[in-house]
Amino acid sequence: MSPARRTKSSRQSAGGPSQATLNFGSSHSRVTKPTVARTGKEALKEKDVTTKKDPALVLQGVNDDNDVQAIASPDLAEPTTAEVAIIDQTEAEVAKPKTKEEQAAEKVSDAQLKRYWKAREDERKAPRVHQEGLSMNEKILRHFDLSSQYGPCIGIARMKRWHRAQNLNMNPPVEVLAVLLREQRKDNMRAERAHVDELMSSRFVID
Repeated sequence: MSPARRTKSSRQSAGGPSQATLNFGSSHSRVTKPTVARTGKEALKEKDVTTKKDPALVLQGVNDDNDVQAIASPDLAEPTTAEVAIIDQTEAEVAKPKTKEEQAAEKVSDAQLKRYWKAREDERKAPRVHQEGLSMNEKILRHFDLSSQYGPCIGIARMKRWHRAQNLNMNPPVEVLAVLLREQRKDNMRAERAHVDELMSSRFVID
């Protein structure tokens, strides 16, 4: 026979203390934060803190937060960091003693340059587009830029890239070196920078 179950009434009748019942729905158990009404001076003080201007803007004379204008604009006459690096590389190459490759490049004639470029054009199945206004020298240099077998052309002077390929026994075209030496005699330092490098680091001024 199973033992009889003890009920609440039987426990209370036994003289034991009764357990209190927890009630979470009561309004007395709700915890609230005390709120303190702000005075008018306190509200104005908080507004001044939130809308305080940047000291830098105050020194620069900017009165309206919504009308912040650029104070400094890039000087397009000043060379960029990439251009300075190309110039430094070119000057370092020029300061070196003339190599036999450079001596041979100085003897390259205009007819040889034309034959070289005609051979490059004959390798193509279609004519080049967007190069109608370029000189033959610039076309030769841009073709050298895109000749990936000689390594990347970004961030390096064309003459340094040519000598690097020569030192690695890649036999770069002597006609390219001839064009670079001719542009060098014209003090055309821009010819040392690849056109792709110029496109990758162009500077745009927004009015």
